[in-house]
Amino acid sequence: MPEIINKNIHNQLREFSSEIDQNVPRTSIILAAGHGKRIRSEKSKMLHEIWGIPTVLRVAEAARAGLNSENQIVVVGKKAEEVIQTLGNKINRIFALQQDQLGTGDAVRIGIQPLTDIDFDGDVYVFPGDMGLITKQVVSELTVDFEKNHCDMIVLTAEYHGDPEMNYYGRILRVPSHDINGNPSGDDFDKVIEIKEHRDIIETSTKSPYKVKYNGHTYEFSRNNLIEINEFNTGVYGFKLAPFKSSLPQLKNNNVQNEFYMTDMIKIFNQNGLTVRSVYASDSSTVLGFNNKSVLKEMDRIAGEKVYDQLKDIITIRDKDDFFIDDDVVSQILEMDKKYAPLDIKIGKGAYIANGVVLNQGVNLRNRVYLSGNIKLGKNIRVHENVIMSTFADQNLTVGNNSEIFQGNILKGNLEIGQRCRIESGVNITGSDEHPTKIGDNVLIKGSSYLFGCIVDEDVVIEHSVLKCKYIEKTIQRDGNVKAIRWVLPMPEGLDSVHSLD
Repeated sequence: MPEIINKNIHNQLREFSSEIDQNVPRTSIILAAGHGKRIRSEKSKMLHEIWGIPTVLRVAEAARAGLNSENQIVVVGKKAEEVIQTLGNKINRIFALQQDQLGTGDAVRIGIQPLTDIDFDGDVYVFPGDMGLITKQVVSELTVDFEKNHCDMIVLTAEYHGDPEMNYYGRILRVPSHDINGNPSGDDFDKVIEIKEHRDIIETSTKSPYKVKYNGHTYEFSRNNLIEINEFNTGVYGFKLAPFKSSLPQLKNNNVQNEFYMTDMIKIFNQNGLTVRSVYASDSSTVLGFNNKSVLKEMDRIAGEKVYDQLKDIITIRDKDDFFIDDDVVSQILEMDKKYAPLDIKIGKGAYIANGVVLNQGVNLRNRVYLSGNIKLGKNIRVHENVIMSTFADQNLTVGNNSEIFQGNILKGNLEIGQRCRIESGVNITGSDEHPTKIGDNVLIKGSSYLFGCIVDEDVVIEHSVLKCKYIEKTIQRDGNVKAIRWVLPMPEGLDSVHSLD
């Protein structure tokens, strides 16, 4: 069985991989091989969602956009097939397999192999696959700093806020202004010496300072100095490929875990006379990663806050802590705000608006409305509490201007509702691929009605009726009113299987 599984994975690696563009000078590596034992889930850690999108997908898209490069290598391992299928086949993306979990340094070694095979000569950027809040802007800023500072490696860092004793991140050790003999550090000042892991800091003696040599100078840090450093390593790196490849053989796994750590490459670069710098992330929340459910939930909350902050002065969101609007819909709203007068869109408590939904001016979605799929709403649509509207991927659901959908209704599938329609409570309307439903303008449907695959003329009233694959014609009576459709029910079936209990 393991051999079959392994064969399947390698088949997927080939099927979903493309080719790197050698003419583009930047490539990203996404580390997505870990499963995350502490997350306590059968699902891959990389596929847990932050604001409705798998975290690895968020990282991959931010990296491609921020680097302005489609070139990407995704290192997969645990649950590899699921991760590959989620990310899909994209131009200039390669999947590489880390068979055994031997550390981040080993994962990056595997990641650069496809670049070595084609003699790629550019810059490489490494991103942890669980950093689901990272943005295009942060990645772009990192790129600018790396290329402006003319260094061989750059480390993205962030500032820790809180009790230093509770900071379990690796600290960034920078070159102080003077060495232990009082000599100025000169041009070396503020360069990165190494990353000191928290567990090593705790083991540092309180009596003897930690001493480290850098470029002919010796610098020292007391245990307290090390603890008080609030700049921490995020696990995001940029490096020039040529010096990285030449230095990689020096990376060892001389540690308790017998793993190869990417952090050790900083010290190796320095020993080889190469320059390492670091740069702060402009927003510390964007570089959070998660190992457990509580941190994942906090990241999702932060994502929601950022969405609310973008929209709070453009539309009305009744409860900032209880709503969901997909990122693409958020972008759509921001674009609408640029083009039109006040939008007057209202979003109720617990409302859920998924990818594919198109909103419009004057749309009012009440509490707990659920919209998912290719749904296009006209102007001044009112959708009352607990309404569910949904489609499959290849279906379309549209609602015309000034229509109103009342409480608890279910509308789904291939469905077109005209303008100024009124769908009162207790109505279920469905259209399939083979039998779409089309409802004309000024139609009133009420009273526990169900329609499937029907065509309804304009101005019709339907009440307490079950209609399947019917054409409902507009019939004008002698008094000039349109004849209403009431109590139209299909013939009963299966009565011979129904018996009284008496």
